Amino acid sequence: MITAKKRIWGWWFFDWASQPYNTLLITFIFAPFVKDLMGSGTAAQTVWGYGVGLAGIVIALASPFLGAIADRSGRRMPFIWVFSVMYFVGAWFLWYAEPGNFHLIAIMIAFAIGMIGMEFATTFTNAILPDLGPREEIGRISGSGWAFGYIGGMITLIIMLLLLQANPDTGKTMLGIDPLFGLDVTTREDTRAVGPLTAIWYAVFMIPFFLWVKEPRKADALPVRTALRGAWPELRATLKALPHRRSLFSFLLSSMFYRDALNGIYTFGGLYAAGVLNWPIMMIGIFGILGTITGAVFAWLGGKADDRWGPKAVIVTTVIVLTMVVVGIVFVSRESVFGVAVPPESSLPDIAFYILGGMIGACGGALQSASRTMMVRQADPEKITEHFGLYALTGKATAFIAPLSIGIVTQVSDNQSIGITPIIVLLILGLLLLGWVRTNGDHSPHGQP
Repeated sequence: MITAKKRIWGWWFFDWASQPYNTLLITFIFAPFVKDLMGSGTAAQTVWGYGVGLAGIVIALASPFLGAIADRSGRRMPFIWVFSVMYFVGAWFLWYAEPGNFHLIAIMIAFAIGMIGMEFATTFTNAILPDLGPREEIGRISGSGWAFGYIGGMITLIIMLLLLQANPDTGKTMLGIDPLFGLDVTTREDTRAVGPLTAIWYAVFMIPFFLWVKEPRKADALPVRTALRGAWPELRATLKALPHRRSLFSFLLSSMFYRDALNGIYTFGGLYAAGVLNWPIMMIGIFGILGTITGAVFAWLGGKADDRWGPKAVIVTTVIVLTMVVVGIVFVSRESVFGVAVPPESSLPDIAFYILGGMIGACGGALQSASRTMMVRQADPEKITEHFGLYALTGKATAFIAPLSIGIVTQVSDNQSIGITPIIVLLILGLLLLGWVRTNGDHSPHGQP
């Protein structure tokens, strides 16, 4: 018998299984490795920006349409299976990114397929959240799930650093051993193994999710083919009515900007450290472990704060702190820290970046968890997957703006520090739009924030 507690644990396992795509591939291992493939931090940041941005356009256009089909058909699990296969195949194919012997477009397409699968699967699993407990417990459930996911990402990062990823100077891992499985350091197999590791981790730990999470039967469910025909008219009606739902509309717009900014931080954090501070991948990995630890702790604490003060208070606080952190990052380089010149051998830039990275992890964990519960409060229960599709749409409708603008500004300025400044603008826009958002949605009493 599948108990309510087991269903929650099964749902948490999706975060645990999927997080390594963000931790290992988008941020801390594969993204910095692109610098080695391209031979230049500026070139890598430009290519990465265009690639991730174009994948974001696909996610933005398809998510709400798929959500509408799922709501009408009452089926989410078949979609999650399909997107899980995309995740697995996309991640595994990154093994073939061998320096000097790779096809850049093929590698970026593979990365995009995995990323699209991960994002679509997330949309459908997020829509299950309201079925897991009463509203007053949703913040805790969401926050604990994000914390569990961060721990999964941290463990895979530790596995990479201790057992697989070698220091290029010594050929040894952080444990002082040769990479497992006879991985060849000269062809960077120790780094390229991050793709298969991410794929295998996901496949293994999605088993509890598929065994324990069962979606309730919908009495008025339609056959998928019928749902497909009616999905666009229903979605069009929802989009037409959005401007009249001020709180929902404002939240979608606000989250569109601040989540794009957060994704930009994650996507380019490792590249920034590699290009500006000249960090090797192993050092970036340690930086990632710190970020996942603070992310897990504050996702859990943020869930408790969410239940006590509401998700809006958590979101506003974290966006303000993130804005100050990104401003600080712009003023950290090998030559100076916050405007104070430092000698080339100084460790102060590294210490400052570690501290700022820990703060990013803390804010990111709490912000993403609170945003998920805020969407539950804003959405119509009978259209929950469609509304989470809109949430994915708005999260990706400008998802190309952060990476593409970073890519463009970096290319024009030929400076990585200046290149990340669009993130600051996106955070400020998101913060301003939160003023029209009510914690309990458009049905809140007049005047209630």
